[in-house]
Amino acid sequence: MFKEFKEFVMRGNMIDMAVGIIIGAAFGSIVSSLVNDVIMPPIGLLLGGIDFSGFFILLKEGATPGPYPTLAAAKQAGAVTLNYGVFVNTLISFLIIAFAVFLLVKTVNKMRRQAPEPVQAPPEPPEEILLLREIRDNLKR
Repeated sequence: MFKEFKEFVMRGNMIDMAVGIIIGAAFGSIVSSLVNDVIMPPIGLLLGGIDFSGFFILLKEGATPGPYPTLAAAKQAGAVTLNYGVFVNTLISFLIIAFAVFLLVKTVNKMRRQAPEPVQAPPEPPEEILLLREIRDNLKR
């Protein structure tokens, strides 16, 4: 059983999948940073200094009564919040990742179409077939 498991794990597809998952996780953190640190600040500035990650709706006050100036303060007080600003950031991250995957798949598909398999001439028939054809042609005459 251990041998079968080892063969399963060491298969090329499993290793490729593991590498893909690791790269995907790293790519996800890069996109999160891109959204939170590069894209959202200028958008917030254009909208009057708004920080989307701090937008929330208070559903239930925590141990310390509100109002809470920030999402962090609400969480620290144990309040129940609906964090729609964080959702907006996550949605933008998803759209960026989806677009990057779309471009990757489109490029791979384009490369597959550009590299057609070379057309190989049919293999030369065996000598017996050539001899039988010659006999057939001679009989027809």
